[in-house]
Amino acid sequence: MRNHWATTTLLCAGIFIVFSLPICAEEKVVWSEQEKPIAEQIRGLRKLDDSVRARTTKDLAVQIRQLPVVPNKLRLAGVLANLSTEGDFGRDTLQEVTTTLAQALREQPPMGKPGEPDELYVELASLVRYEHMQTESDNPQFREAMTRLESDDSKRQKADFTLADLQGKSWHLRDLKGKVVL
Repeated sequence: MRNHWATTTLLCAGIFIVFSLPICAEEKVVWSEQEKPIAEQIRGLRKLDDSVRARTTKDLAVQIRQLPVVPNKLRLAGVLANLSTEGDFGRDTLQEVTTTLAQALREQPPMGKPGEPDELYVELASLVRYEHMQTESDNPQFREAMTRLESDDSKRQKADFTLADLQGKSWHLRDLKGKVVL
């Protein structure tokens, strides 16, 4: 499973910040009575045993989908999606999270910066590309996110450099293709 960041982060005011509900210090998040218990459960997900965390994550995804269209729905779906890739909680759980994020993005598509997809579309595209989850989106930001991931992967495949080890022997990355390199 992939994990983009060592700690869960979100983009706020152009700066990545460590996840802590409320998400942004400059912005006071007002949770509705429906949202508050979901936000509290998300806050405690990392403390759960993996078997409990998988079931809780799946349940939270369904609960978020059932929320009415409110600004915090997208926020909750995005944070849950980011947390859901920190372990292997099963394909069913990850698909529920993907479906929830895709639905929230359809209901309230965020505005990305000109020529740049919003981070939540990148998160959704990452779930589709790297975790092989299923979703459909005709949003241009989603297509742009998918294109960027494909381009980045292509660049990584072409990467090559030479380094010397402690004994002075040169190693070329390209010569190590197919081997584990740290």
